[in-house]
Amino acid sequence: MPAPRRAPPPRTAARCPHRLARAVAAAVALSALAALAPAGPAAARTVARDGTDPSADRATGDDFAGTVSLPGGRRVHVECRGTGTPTVVLVSGARGAADEWTHAVDPAHPGAAPVPSTSAVLPTVASFTRVCAYDRPGTTRFDDRPGPTTAVPQPTMAADGAADLRAVLAAAGEHGPYVLVGASWGAMITALAARTGDPRVAGLVTVDGASTHLRDTLTPAQWSDWMRTIDATKGPEGLEVPDYPASVAEIRAAPPLARPLPAAVLSSDEPWDLRLGAGGSTWPAWSAAQKRLAAELHARHVTDTHSGHGIAVEQPRTVSDAVRDVVDRVRNGAQNQER
Repeated sequence: MPAPRRAPPPRTAARCPHRLARAVAAAVALSALAALAPAGPAAARTVARDGTDPSADRATGDDFAGTVSLPGGRRVHVECRGTGTPTVVLVSGARGAADEWTHAVDPAHPGAAPVPSTSAVLPTVASFTRVCAYDRPGTTRFDDRPGPTTAVPQPTMAADGAADLRAVLAAAGEHGPYVLVGASWGAMITALAARTGDPRVAGLVTVDGASTHLRDTLTPAQWSDWMRTIDATKGPEGLEVPDYPASVAEIRAAPPLARPLPAAVLSSDEPWDLRLGAGGSTWPAWSAAQKRLAAELHARHVTDTHSGHGIAVEQPRTVSDAVRDVVDRVRNGAQNQER
């Protein structure tokens, strides 16, 4: 096995210097590596503007990008494109805005910043089904600008993210069934959303996702060091800070999936490492947690990703291919039920 690299991988760090500068110490916990630039050409195709409520001025199925109003007066930026069912919902890593799914690295310039791309995950998935992504509170774009999503007190837990996910889709007028795609911290949110009894969740994809299994595969010292590293990122900025211990407890207390779902687990295969001082390499623990997650979900485990932690921007086709496979299985299952 190649020697583990410090997290994030060097080429990822070169792509996202500003966001990583403040979040690199938390690595996966604050997976800023896929924070990208504000929406560019892709936004020109939308019909709603930020500050509007897309569900109020569009027909269901239209492409749009704008903010929706949640109970309590909060607003959340959301972007949806494409047509068809199931609807794919893309949930970014910690502090990652929706642009994590609309940009990709130019293969000809792997050290450059990601750019808006028709080969990115969201536009590719939109070519074969409906797909949405949104900015959680406390997330930023590649240039460090916060989006229009209303800030909330931090830290945040998986239950907060799962509740917002459901509220955003309802406010945007989107309809299930849903395939939930979670990257890094986003996979904790989608895991809880799938296990809290929503029958509209029909499939799951994790993209180098964090999971409750890390609590067991990391040594006690590594886990403690990781939690202290996350605590050190807390500040008055209102940036997203995941509460991993509480979220692990929430997910473990939730009921198991009501039924097996079509699922795929995508794992990085270019070794990288959390920065946890003298606790030793965390790459073996991360890999072991990925294997346990795949076994728990009875999922297809994609390990030949040729990527570090930021698979969505490094290898977007790998992600969109896995999403297409799960979407196809959901559709085939629905057809079989109708016969």
